[in-house]
Amino acid sequence: MSEPLFSVIVPTFQRNHLLARCLEKLSVQQMARDRYEVIVTDDGSASTAREMVSSQFPWARWVRGPGRGPAANRNHGVKSALGRWLAFTDDDCLPDADWLAGFQSAAEAHPECALFEGAIYADRPRRSLAELAPINEKGGYLWSGNFAISSRLFGEIGGFDERYVAAMEDVDLRQRLKKAGHEALFLPSARVCHPWRLRARGGDGWKRAGSYSSDTVRYLDIHPEEEAKLNAAYFFRGAIRTFCKETVPGAFRFRGRGVREALIHHVEELRLAFVLFRRRRRRARC
Repeated sequence: MSEPLFSVIVPTFQRNHLLARCLEKLSVQQMARDRYEVIVTDDGSASTAREMVSSQFPWARWVRGPGRGPAANRNHGVKSALGRWLAFTDDDCLPDADWLAGFQSAAEAHPECALFEGAIYADRPRRSLAELAPINEKGGYLWSGNFAISSRLFGEIGGFDERYVAAMEDVDLRQRLKKAGHEALFLPSARVCHPWRLRARGGDGWKRAGSYSSDTVRYLDIHPEEEAKLNAAYFFRGAIRTFCKETVPGAFRFRGRGVREALIHHVEELRLAFVLFRRRRRRARC
């Protein structure tokens, strides 16, 4: 293959049924196939997507991931990339047919820009408090489900920070890019659908919440200037606000569906607020 314009990086982890839908959408992009490549970087251990990709999507490239979390997995996919641009999406996302074309048009119209953020929308109205979807219709997040960055800039910034275990790696990347003087141009036309997904339940739910808390503390250790915004008061107010404005009315709207999962999220927000409060108190005494 000659050098493609875009390398699409799709990290995956034992979700072949979702990955297949993502690859189906990537197979019908409104762009000549030789202008983009798709790299599936697979952190699966109990199962992998290798056979499925080989048999159903032979035009995509499968590589075995390093098994150290999503940040390392995305960086690993980039190592195999040949494109001048890197387009990131996730295995549970469904890019619109003109997704890459939107990035291409923006790159041609704004040659000075090396970073573009696309929109993320849900597939239908919400049906339960247990459902989640990272909806982004106005920009300012640079979430990993939909953005494009020049290969050159990604290399200069050092890629994703692999110290993050399960979350915050895209927030960290956005912050480092911002410090380096790079703001993303938001493209509402470069759209990706993120269907509603159920929150993790039981022990898995607490484990994921705990990982988010740990990565948030790690983020603040790396970027202490962000504590002016992401502090104990922020998470405490956020927990109270979402409980009053979303969970309580949602409990009636959805007839109690997902209340338990929503409460787990609120408890974790309050726990994180307490952790950050104690952290600040310890530093004040030093």
